Amino acid sequence: MGAVVGRGNKPLRVGIVGVGWGSVVQTPAFRMVPRFEVAALCSRRLERVQAAGEQLGIPDVSTDWRTFVQRADLDVISVATPVDLHHEITMAAIAAGKHVRVEKPLGLSPQQTGEMLAAAEAAGVAHAVCFEGRWEPARLKIWEMVRAGHLGQVYLGTGRTGADFWHPTRGVQSEWMYRQAEGGGYLMGMGSHDIDFMCALFGEPEAVCADVRTNVPQRTRPDGSVLDVDADDTAVLLLRMRNGMLVNILTTAIAYQRNFKAFEVYGSNGSITMDGLLMGGDHSSIVASTVGSAEPVVVAHSDRTAASGMEPPARRAGPSIASLALMLEDWLPAFDGQPTDVPTLVDGHRVQRIVDAARRSSAGEGWVGL
Repeated sequence: MGAVVGRGNKPLRVGIVGVGWGSVVQTPAFRMVPRFEVAALCSRRLERVQAAGEQLGIPDVSTDWRTFVQRADLDVISVATPVDLHHEITMAAIAAGKHVRVEKPLGLSPQQTGEMLAAAEAAGVAHAVCFEGRWEPARLKIWEMVRAGHLGQVYLGTGRTGADFWHPTRGVQSEWMYRQAEGGGYLMGMGSHDIDFMCALFGEPEAVCADVRTNVPQRTRPDGSVLDVDADDTAVLLLRMRNGMLVNILTTAIAYQRNFKAFEVYGSNGSITMDGLLMGGDHSSIVASTVGSAEPVVVAHSDRTAASGMEPPARRAGPSIASLALMLEDWLPAFDGQPTDVPTLVDGHRVQRIVDAARRSSAGEGWVGL
């Protein structure tokens, strides 16, 4: 079955596999971009997908993803399942000629993500990975400033993200998150956004050196049993970029009573710094310095909103929904064969290669080339 391309303004019918993030964030984001129509939902548990369908007003629900991705009435398959299912579902959807949008992290290994990318490119389908953080108002402004040449020659960039999700004083999260083999860990869960943003701004890395750690190797469940943990709660990466700059990425989930998201970049013509909260909305502050100016200045965020004029739901996930809606808007030209700035499986595969290299470096390989 061939890819659906060149459809102009004809609606794109979307089937979402996974009704956690898929119902809380993806569905309302797709609905803010009128050309997309969320037509059907799929999840392994019948009671869960029925409840999601009832809440969202989508009666067309399924528990069999294998037949779901082959449906002739669906144009786009959006994969929002646990990470260990991403490869199999995405490969099946691509084989059925569907356009695909996959949550990050893209897969469990570079082997998986490389296969997904090769299949999508061979099939000629549109593909995207959900690094919607690029479309946060503060990051959109930084992206604009970097492209306008504010920094000149870039020397150094840092990205820091932290919270106390896995501090011993906090309760246990979903157990798959604590298992590396199932796609868990916060280098994949949080650090991947910073890695992607740095590469979107400054290009390809050529080598990685890292320390990736599990500081809390066991957690106690509410029933008193012990959960063994092998996924990372903390990671520090150094990236040597092909443009000559050095990038530092720090990610931690054991920062007691902390909740932060920060970005800094320094160049020959000036600097840009951003400080804000990981959770609680996009209230980041941007400060820019320019060679020849006496004082740093506070820079306003991007004021871009959805072209439809629709607002995201007024809830905690609202900022993520708004960012994803902008990403989906920018994805539309891809369905007519046009280039876009939306992260694709190329970007997801790059991040997976960097994560794999970081783990190998931490295991004793030192600097790992990419």
